[in-house]
Amino acid sequence: MFENLLKLVQENAGEAIIRNPAIPDAQNNAAVELAGNGIADHLKGLAANGGIEKVIAMFNGGEGKQAEISAIGSNVAGSLMKQFGISNEAAGNIVQNLIPKVMDQFVSKTNDPNDKSFDLQDIIGSISGGSAGAGGVMDVFKKL
Repeated sequence: MFENLLKLVQENAGEAIIRNPAIPDAQNNAAVELAGNGIADHLKGLAANGGIEKVIAMFNGGEGKQAEISAIGSNVAGSLMKQFGISNEAAGNIVQNLIPKVMDQFVSKTNDPNDKSFDLQDIIGSISGGSAGAGGVMDVFKKL
């Protein structure tokens, strides 16, 4: 899952990171990886705190999707400021131009039966450390 997520971030990083003077060219890959890690870490954090239902609801277009995208953006912006010493404004511009697009595509690809790059059960298994294996994931689906 993480490789495909990182690829999705790379595909959308053009204006936000690659052609952004706030991020030195030599640091583009690190910034892309930081954004990908930020998304994955947020989803893992939700799962670790009993929020598997929130993750599933987010991928099914449920309530809370925008709040989670905003939280991911805040975390990624903070990491960008810390790692690259950029301003709050520059970090905010990066996440505003990157995270919503990536998350929309992530959700769309997960819900597209013709796109096998992301599978919700695999995502849940990855972010929950495998603790919500196929049976556990199915139990969560049944509850929703």
